[in-house]
Amino acid sequence: MPELRRDPIVGRWVIISTERGKRPSDFGQIVSARKTGFCPFCPGNESKTPPEVYVVRQPGTLPDTADWQVRVVSNKFPALQIEGNLDRRAEGIYDKMNGVGAHEVLIETPDHETEFSQLPTAQILLVLQAMRVRMIDLSQDRRFRYIQVFKNHGEAAGASLEHGHIQLIATPIVPRRVVEEINGCQFHFELKERCIFCDIVEQEASIEKRIVCQNSEFLSIEPFAPRFPFETWVIPKRHESTFEASPDDLLEAFAGVMKESLQRINLALNKPPYNFVLHTSPCNDWKDTRHYHWHLEIMPKLTKVAGFEWGTGLYINPTPPEAAAAFLREVDPANGNGSGNGVQPGASDAPVSEKPPA
Repeated sequence: MPELRRDPIVGRWVIISTERGKRPSDFGQIVSARKTGFCPFCPGNESKTPPEVYVVRQPGTLPDTADWQVRVVSNKFPALQIEGNLDRRAEGIYDKMNGVGAHEVLIETPDHETEFSQLPTAQILLVLQAMRVRMIDLSQDRRFRYIQVFKNHGEAAGASLEHGHIQLIATPIVPRRVVEEINGCQFHFELKERCIFCDIVEQEASIEKRIVCQNSEFLSIEPFAPRFPFETWVIPKRHESTFEASPDDLLEAFAGVMKESLQRINLALNKPPYNFVLHTSPCNDWKDTRHYHWHLEIMPKLTKVAGFEWGTGLYINPTPPEAAAAFLREVDPANGNGSGNGVQPGASDAPVSEKPPA
């Protein structure tokens, strides 16, 4: 029988439509046509992007030239522009302000063909460190209230360029979905004097059936009330409110579980398009860090949001998270295939501190 499940953080209900239950092989494969031709993110084309605002490059090389490992530039076609004042104002009953913000692109690797999960853990750590540096810098601007970090992988997920990249957008408001999540966390904390994400980590670790993988610092799970098939959350086990406050050792552990989670998704689902979104605390006037807990949400693009979802806000998910977690645990990232590897629920294949071969 179908179930309605309530997300314990924001109170959102979803329908787990077991009558439509799907395993990975039941989903139609979304294949993005390979584009050929010029790529502005490839080494040698640095002059075709705005100047770099952050870079990890070989010592002695000049800015905006090749021989870099990670590169961050302003988006050539920004959603928000960094120049100007907010000029908040009313138009009758309506509110508006100038579209002030920042929009940056983090190029993950010089290699055009390498997807995020194929990067060595050390390279993913460089990417996460670059995210941290740029978020700290952008948060110094008093006009900005929130910094959204996200990745669109594949044309169906909104990617317009194939070369691996992450985007950062600083906004002058705290987006509604973030406010809903913060309010849900605060309500739980005021009621129980505990962080709800810490409670989720403790409960999921104890029952194990929705765990995808883990290490000493992070837990990767299929959430109890997922909006989408194989929606995956990566959550710090210790209470951490703000991503940009994370030390290098925590980021290294995060890199390992991120990589393994995406490897399992790619192997189980035949490399689907996906989005991942970083949820972290707002910047500037945000003071209370006791109740909010940063995390990453990964959403493979396997189904489409249609009229019922738009009209009601209820999502229909044909794959129970327990079945999704079990299937993701069956694949074997170490051997690069989808055969079961006998890994116990929640047991990582290898310590995250081990570096993969170059």
